[in-house]
Amino acid sequence: MNKGKSVLSAVGLLSMLIFCGCNEPAPQTGSFSTLTVPPMPSPKGYVCYKVVGEIIPDGRLNEKSWESAPWTDYFADIEGVTKPEPRFRTRAKMLWDSVNLYIAAHLEEPHLWARLKQRDTVIFYDHDFEVFIDPDGDAHGYYELEVNALGTAWDLLLLKPYRDGGPPVNSWDIQGLDIGINLDGSLNDPSDMDSGWTVEMKLPLSVLKECAAKSSPPVDGDQWRINFSRVEWRTLISGGSYLKETDPKTGKSYPEDNWVWSPQGRINMHMPEMWGYVQFSGLVSGSGTEDFKPDIDLPVKWALRTIYYHQYEYFRQNQKYARNLAELGLTAASFPAGTGLPQMEATARSFEAWMNGKKTDYPYSIREDGRLSLRAPELPDK
Repeated sequence: MNKGKSVLSAVGLLSMLIFCGCNEPAPQTGSFSTLTVPPMPSPKGYVCYKVVGEIIPDGRLNEKSWESAPWTDYFADIEGVTKPEPRFRTRAKMLWDSVNLYIAAHLEEPHLWARLKQRDTVIFYDHDFEVFIDPDGDAHGYYELEVNALGTAWDLLLLKPYRDGGPPVNSWDIQGLDIGINLDGSLNDPSDMDSGWTVEMKLPLSVLKECAAKSSPPVDGDQWRINFSRVEWRTLISGGSYLKETDPKTGKSYPEDNWVWSPQGRINMHMPEMWGYVQFSGLVSGSGTEDFKPDIDLPVKWALRTIYYHQYEYFRQNQKYARNLAELGLTAASFPAGTGLPQMEATARSFEAWMNGKKTDYPYSIREDGRLSLRAPELPDK
């Protein structure tokens, strides 16, 4: 924890950045009050193999394990394939062992630029690379890590997404975090053209397990929700320096580009239900391959998330929750094929919807706070 910073001050800072009329608004903004319900995602999946030997985070990726590890697909626009392809290519790869999760990414960049040097400043005001991890996949209690080409980090814990009231814990740190940067070009020098930069991270599993479904490290076959994002600003060269390009109509910087591994469908990274999956493999990197196993209960989870979206909007308009699915305008056709109708109970100030999946003995459940969990079994009457 960083001394001198409180959770309340962090909440105030982040709330100001996200909800005030800042010149450079955060890419996390977005509310279902102004958006239609997004379509069910097709999350990307990545098989993460085990490390052979030691990984030294220096940004060079020259260890045997990295050379054998597969790259992700190239990143796409955060909203999906309906938007233009990113101007520059980005991709990532992962490894793990019993102690650490290792993440690397390569970002094409013709003009290497970074200004921020103080940890836990708002790094996406520079070009950056971002990691989002929700170990137990419940859309609550997840991690965000942002890094610029100087290697400056901003790491924080989100107790809930911003849409559900947060708060972000900016004073939280990934103890033992190690980051290496390798630049293929010259930083902050507009006189030449650059090729890009590589970031390499070591994240201790002892810290990440705080939000995991179990206190032990992952085992073969475990899956976590994860996504990667890249923020890229439009810049120009003036007086021998890089400046953000401004829109002459508004006098403000043009909005940033957001390029991601698994598209969100909205300009909002804080929708953990849209993220991809990392599947931990017991195979050593380079010793073989295995297939990623998609989440067979994704349609059921999405049926419940559909109710959450509609109740979110219904409450915004009526200051109470709908009592049944009919009041929300939902029918069997509103949910993924083959799932049927979820069950729901509601009062004016709360609701719960639940539905059986295939992987568990208990139904999945979602409530007004947006957390997806297993529904506790009902106790018999005494």
